[in-house]
Amino acid sequence: MQLRLLGKTGLLVSALGFGAAPLGGPYGQVTQAEATQAVRVALELGINFFDTSPWYQASEQVLGEALVGVPRESYVLCTKLGRYPDTEKPNGHFDFSAARVRQSVDESLRRLRMDQLDIALCHDIEFAEDFNQILEETLPTLLECVAAGKVRFVGVSGLPLAIYPKVLESTSLDVILSYCHTSLNDNSLWDLIPYLDEKSVGVIGASPLAMGLLSDSGPQPWHPAPEALRLACLQALAWCKANGFSLAELAVAWTLQNAPVATTLVGMTSEKQVRQNAAMVGVVPDPEAVKAIQTILTPVQRLMWPSGKFAADAPPTS
Repeated sequence: MQLRLLGKTGLLVSALGFGAAPLGGPYGQVTQAEATQAVRVALELGINFFDTSPWYQASEQVLGEALVGVPRESYVLCTKLGRYPDTEKPNGHFDFSAARVRQSVDESLRRLRMDQLDIALCHDIEFAEDFNQILEETLPTLLECVAAGKVRFVGVSGLPLAIYPKVLESTSLDVILSYCHTSLNDNSLWDLIPYLDEKSVGVIGASPLAMGLLSDSGPQPWHPAPEALRLACLQALAWCKANGFSLAELAVAWTLQNAPVATTLVGMTSEKQVRQNAAMVGVVPDPEAVKAIQTILTPVQRLMWPSGKFAADAPPTS
């Protein structure tokens, strides 16, 4: 397993990261035994970066249980704050206040059974009612948690790439987590890398399958992608099936081979998935298959959906 430096943090993280969101059950029930086996096999294969969040339902508790007894220095753990499950709100409940930041960090430490978080990210900050709150309240409070020894490094996550320069114009960050912008259908994070490198920000990429758009079973019904993008990805899937390829394996291998990030998070729930994804590290995907898929996806390349107050990577509307 390749290890890479995560910006200025000094942390060495595996090229393939373990996305623990599916352990919370959004794609189907996962038993604790299955989760623990997946996590332990990941560690054996050299995967040392794990990502979770309170928003992912039971993910923190399940991951924390799976890591019981594992030497703390053998893995890097990232969780988030600010976005929480809400049965009455499909997008969840957002609270970036100072009090909730402190409470959330303590809750995550309890659920994960740990004394310190390696990385804490403000989760999907494009949904903040007042973007200035992130700069003036949320991040300063997180830095208080760093001073208290509860957190080592801080950053932000979100879908629209415009959020990162907007934050970094006013403050410094240790890391950012960008998802759905390092995939075969959208490689727009590439354009931002020189700026992030200049700011010495560690970059975590996530979802090379674009939240399931490039999976072997197609997108979930809840996927927010525009219809043109969904149809193009289904066309790419049909081509792969007709020609004996796995779209998911090609997509993961392509991102691992090409994305200019320290680590790429892939959601995993089973030993089988862990082994399949780990086997893609260092693999050069079939060039003719990649070319065929990219040709199909060219008309929808970098086509994104709005998120929070941002419209498809445009500045905030209010």
